[in-house]
Amino acid sequence: MEGEKKFPVIRGPKEVVERIIKALKEVYDPEIPVNIYDLGLVYEINVEGDPKKPIIHVVITLTAVGCPVAGVLAAYVEEAIRDAVPEAQDIIVDVTFDPPWSPDYVTEEGREMLKAIFGYDVVEEWKKRMEGQLPA
Repeated sequence: MEGEKKFPVIRGPKEVVERIIKALKEVYDPEIPVNIYDLGLVYEINVEGDPKKPIIHVVITLTAVGCPVAGVLAAYVEEAIRDAVPEAQDIIVDVTFDPPWSPDYVTEEGREMLKAIFGYDVVEEWKKRMEGQLPA
């Protein structure tokens, strides 16, 4: 399954989903200067019901189980979506750690952002370390 992107799972009307994704790209991980969408923290976007009053369910994760911003980040996500889709009947944001986040989930755009910040491909470096090609 290596190299295969499995997240995010997206269901719903394209126009509403696009507004949600744009909103999620405005929410940043407090420790990594990349938005949560391109960092691969968004596992699911599900838009159901009447497009004029949709019910939006988003599942996110964090880079680590012990991350102290779990509740705060979920609130930021809800607020960003509410601003982008004010007609939403309900917005549900769940935080999960199953499966645990992996740098493999970072989008190509996110990888480019990380390269610009750190000067090298952080994801590729992580993969090499995990394969034992580089010392930890």
